[in-house]
Amino acid sequence: MSVTRSAIKNEPVARGTSQLQPFVWEGTDKRGVKMKGEQDAKNVNLLRAELRRQGINPTVVKPKPKPLFGAAGSAIKSKDIAFFSRQMATMMKSGVPIVSSLEIIGSGHKNPRMAKLVGTIRADLEGGSSLYEAISKHPVQFDELYRNLVRAGEGAGVLETVLETISSYQENLEALKGKIKKALFYPAMVIAVALLVSAILLIFVVPQFEEVFSSFGTELPVFTQMIVAASRFMVSWWWLVGMVVVGAITGFLFAYKRSPSMQHGMDRLTLKVPVIGQILHNSAIARFARTTAVTFRAGVPLVEALGIVAGATGNKVYEEAVLHMRDDVAVGYPVNMAMKQVGVFPHMVIQMTAIGEEAGALDTMLFKVAEYFEQEVNNAVDALSSLLEPMIMIFIGTIVGGMVIGMYLPIFKLASVVG
Repeated sequence: MSVTRSAIKNEPVARGTSQLQPFVWEGTDKRGVKMKGEQDAKNVNLLRAELRRQGINPTVVKPKPKPLFGAAGSAIKSKDIAFFSRQMATMMKSGVPIVSSLEIIGSGHKNPRMAKLVGTIRADLEGGSSLYEAISKHPVQFDELYRNLVRAGEGAGVLETVLETISSYQENLEALKGKIKKALFYPAMVIAVALLVSAILLIFVVPQFEEVFSSFGTELPVFTQMIVAASRFMVSWWWLVGMVVVGAITGFLFAYKRSPSMQHGMDRLTLKVPVIGQILHNSAIARFARTTAVTFRAGVPLVEALGIVAGATGNKVYEEAVLHMRDDVAVGYPVNMAMKQVGVFPHMVIQMTAIGEEAGALDTMLFKVAEYFEQEVNNAVDALSSLLEPMIMIFIGTIVGGMVIGMYLPIFKLASVVG
């Protein structure tokens, strides 16, 4: 018989105490049945005392060994937070106390970093903090939107409902982000592979052909001469080309992360790219609509909600537009009028927002807007995939096939001379 850490009740942890550590233990109960489990405690003696209080005679209590590889665990991702929110909402709706919910979630998580995060939040709650105060200590994992929604839910006494809304929102957002990544990653990866294959041909294959061509004693075709010249350059300076490529990518990313004007310029440029730009437009509108609807329905004031929503659009152009909308709404403009002023939202979105405001159902209408544009993104990504496949084949055929033809041109020329 074995028990998990959730089977052992923990005493409240006072603030200012030392940090809890994970321990594994073995022992027997009053019937002599062997038991084992895991539990966090401040030290071995306190854990032994706690086990005895639970009617367990501990025989082995030791710190939990760290795995040889990946001891720290993988980084906490947004999908981990979404799953955490769904688990919390489900358990709280089922009547499980919030501290017990956190104990169960933390003990069952396979990622040590996520388990540690949940354990820290639980310890703060046991020490008297609210959930909002506890998660506010982890702004990287719980962004401003998440924190404000939790604060609104706690204030209104509907935390479990808000957590369920958050989890649904995050799941929809993750699905949307996955679609966008799929649309952008596939062509980028194929192009990178084509360039890599071309570099390998220039460095290793073309020089072998060049040795053969030198024995012909005839002038090579112009196209073949160009390929041979490119091959000689790559053989001599491949390290420089590699350094330039890596340096350019690193420098671009470094500058992009630290320059708001560059981010704005790149985001504006990508919005103008054919097909891809329209997908990004629809994605930003869908994220804006869903995030605004979620925050507004949770009870966050509209002006504050727009300030929170701005950063959730995923695009600097739309972020600045929403901030302008917030300023206009703050001085009394209706939301639909503020939308019209910024000039980035389609007429349909403005009209549906106006209808929602007049009917007193702005959140419901924005949810419908989000669903429509999310479906538009799905359709566009599927169409893009079908469109890209022949274009990618043409690109690869032009690059790689062109090099192969260039290498065989001298052979064809020699054969015609001999013939």
